[in-house]
Amino acid sequence: MSIIAIVGRPNVGKSTLFNRLTGTREAIVDEVSGVTRDRNYGKSEWNGVTFSVIDTGGYVEDSEDIFEEEINRQVALAIDEADAIIFLTDVTTGVHELDKEVANLLRRSSKKVFLTVNKVDNNERLAGIHEFYTLGLGDPFPISSINGSGTGDLLDDIVKSLPPSAEEENDDLPRVAIVGRPNVGKSSLLNSLLGEERNIVTPLAGTTRDSIYTLYKKYNHSFLLVDTAGIRKKARIDDSIEFYSVMRAIKAIEHSDVCLLMIDATRGIEAQDINIFSLIQRNSKGVIVLVNKWDLVEKDTHSVKIFSEEIRRRTLPFTDYDILFISALSKQRIHRILDLVYSVNENRKRKIATSRLNEVMLEAINSYPPPAVKGKHIKIKYVTQLPTLAPSFAFFCNLPQYIREPYKRYLENRLRENFDLKGVPVKIFFRKK
Repeated sequence: MSIIAIVGRPNVGKSTLFNRLTGTREAIVDEVSGVTRDRNYGKSEWNGVTFSVIDTGGYVEDSEDIFEEEINRQVALAIDEADAIIFLTDVTTGVHELDKEVANLLRRSSKKVFLTVNKVDNNERLAGIHEFYTLGLGDPFPISSINGSGTGDLLDDIVKSLPPSAEEENDDLPRVAIVGRPNVGKSSLLNSLLGEERNIVTPLAGTTRDSIYTLYKKYNHSFLLVDTAGIRKKARIDDSIEFYSVMRAIKAIEHSDVCLLMIDATRGIEAQDINIFSLIQRNSKGVIVLVNKWDLVEKDTHSVKIFSEEIRRRTLPFTDYDILFISALSKQRIHRILDLVYSVNENRKRKIATSRLNEVMLEAINSYPPPAVKGKHIKIKYVTQLPTLAPSFAFFCNLPQYIREPYKRYLENRLRENFDLKGVPVKIFFRKK
């Protein structure tokens, strides 16, 4: 698909326009400038033409702020990969010095630029657009990204300028979410896997705010990767922007197929790591645990075994998943993630023939039948896999209400021993015959 980048100085309404064009609320919108930090991608359709839209952070000049310097690099990358650019300005402030700097940057890019004047919410403001001819980028498009006026004319001209392209269908690709506590190295891992600085990385926690999907297509593997904001405890979320970032991260888990749960090796597994693991498990998502910053830890020949045993002890009774010890910065072992993502996703989609399921599980039940309760014997006669997105099984019996949790775990263990379900939570239900 063709790519349209929205660029401009801070607080001119780029994220509001992005949300309108994509028909979503993917980009966080706030009156505070600098809310958008990474490039945020979405999909838009107009007059039968589908294209990608990139929301970028506000461009600034000669800033000493660590975030703003990185935002400028992200803006330059977005301009470089875009087919056309919406240069957004603000009619209420007129031509700003930073608008002139952005205009100079865009003239050097040789990309098709659509000069767009935002916040033209009424006819009184329409006269103010003439000042923007001084930027030397052609006729300005007056729009209001809040109420949508003028965006139709803008999109008409944009889609006419786009090169014809065959749309790549990504809907069937597995969605892989990188999740964890703040500052554990999620964005560094995404950048290392992609081989480019896709997301901003700083030593400060909370750098990533939006959850951003990126197509990964290398080494015969294709999937959608999403880097998410670090998930904190509710008591520690003290501003609205971070609250919405955490909500996006939780939403990314809910919409994913496989989650890469990152743990900081220098801090060990903590309560919040367990909370995120439980969230993944409750949503029946595949999971791979990545212990990051392993290169910073003093270790001996038993360190991996001890660390792994502690993680699995804390996640009981679900322990059937891979643990990989990596360094996102030095790329140590990160390419093993690709094969694991593929296998976990296949396990999550696994369908077991009913005949084979009954052959294996009824034998296991006969070898160790469920304990009698109040003198009543429980008889399980039949088992089938349910038509769900993740592995779920229904056991039909005469007294389902009397089957206890230990026996349920016994059945799950037999399922895992006989069928490859590694990295996938399994749900078991008991139903009246």
